[in-house]
Amino acid sequence: MHVVGRGLKWLAGLVVLAVAALAGWLYVAPPDLIRVGSGSSAKIVCSNVFVAGRDPDEVLAVDVQAPGHPLLKLMRVSVDRQAGTVTAGLLGVFGRSVAVARGGLGCASVPDGDVAAAKAVSVPAQTPAPVADGLWPQGERAEPSQDPELARVLDDAALTGPGMRAVVVVSNGRIVGERYGAGFSEATPLLGWSMTKTVNAAIIGTLVKDGRMALDRTGLFPAWQADGRAAISVADLMAMSSGLAFNEDYGDVTDVTRMLFLEPNMAGFAAAKPLAGEVGKVWSYSSGTAAMLSRLWQDAIGDEGRALAWPRQALFAPLGMESAVLETDEHGTFAGSSYLYATARDWARFGQFLLQDGVWNGTAILPQGFVAWMREPAPASNGVYGRGQLWLEAPGDEDSPGAGVAAGLPQDIFWLEGHDGQTVAVIPSRQAVVVRMGLTPGKLGYRPQKLVRALLEALPRP
Repeated sequence: MHVVGRGLKWLAGLVVLAVAALAGWLYVAPPDLIRVGSGSSAKIVCSNVFVAGRDPDEVLAVDVQAPGHPLLKLMRVSVDRQAGTVTAGLLGVFGRSVAVARGGLGCASVPDGDVAAAKAVSVPAQTPAPVADGLWPQGERAEPSQDPELARVLDDAALTGPGMRAVVVVSNGRIVGERYGAGFSEATPLLGWSMTKTVNAAIIGTLVKDGRMALDRTGLFPAWQADGRAAISVADLMAMSSGLAFNEDYGDVTDVTRMLFLEPNMAGFAAAKPLAGEVGKVWSYSSGTAAMLSRLWQDAIGDEGRALAWPRQALFAPLGMESAVLETDEHGTFAGSSYLYATARDWARFGQFLLQDGVWNGTAILPQGFVAWMREPAPASNGVYGRGQLWLEAPGDEDSPGAGVAAGLPQDIFWLEGHDGQTVAVIPSRQAVVVRMGLTPGKLGYRPQKLVRALLEALPRP
């Protein structure tokens, strides 16, 4: 018995040593998967606390852990409201990451831990314009339609989808109906994820109009001058046809998750990718292209402070998008691929702006014909994607040109699409915009096409 006892003690000691060694390894050199998990946890909680005003525990449980990788269920976060930081880690200890709030720029991941340098990137405090006492979009007052058929559609949970947070319906330039999920309202800023790409493209349009950018410009980055990347144009990046390698899979440590959560300089990371296909001939969806486009338009402005103020000055303020916050990476490059927060009504304003061909209150904010160019099919996309960072087919139909028409949707419909169920459908022929926001992972199989079709059937024709 004494021998067995000694053996069990030795075994217990070995187990303790193994656990200690594992803990030491995870603390000193955590795998990238843990760092991506902690980075995404810190960033999402930070933005939802400091931009959207939500409860951090709810955000961690609902937005981070419920729909995500099983590893995320072990993430713990700590919020320091005075410092404007959120720290996250596996069990609160391993692979710790931090995100920081900056005035006017929302939150940024700080992969290298230099919070002081990250906080130095800021814009002067913005005083929101007083809300006009008028009907949307000039003011914030909405007069919903009294049509019972429209109400029936908006109250149908199967049509609005699981995890719906907001639906806004615009007809002939006015909000005629809206619905909000529990805990959300017309005042809640909501993350658009990849819908941000289309807004980023419109910002480029403001600089094309200003004469500071040209879509046919090549030789975009110094490191590209010595190889085939020198032939990539701004238009190639806009059309997702640069030929650059980029893995857009969100399920693991890939190019897109590494760029968003592990790289202090998102544009520099994306620009370092080699060619994987012929420039202009291969279509490949890439968030890295939007990061590079952000850096290019900021460089076109020249002065970094003025560049940081440009989205509000050139686009958000003229459109009355007072809630809009476009976030940057740690180095101050706008995350034009993913990180725009705005209320559903402000997302609807942007959709209405595109419907009006880039004109607002009689003023042309984009060059004449720019929105029409954005909507032209990207030559390499087989007709599913536009030249200007927008979709010609709805979620789930990205590989099926003509699917929308076959499903009974108007031929001229185009879409902004974002991760986990964010969409803005713009239908010029019906003078309609439909915003649908939520937390709806793709695995749930929800498609907004049925909602949009049902709404169009309920709306009067122009």
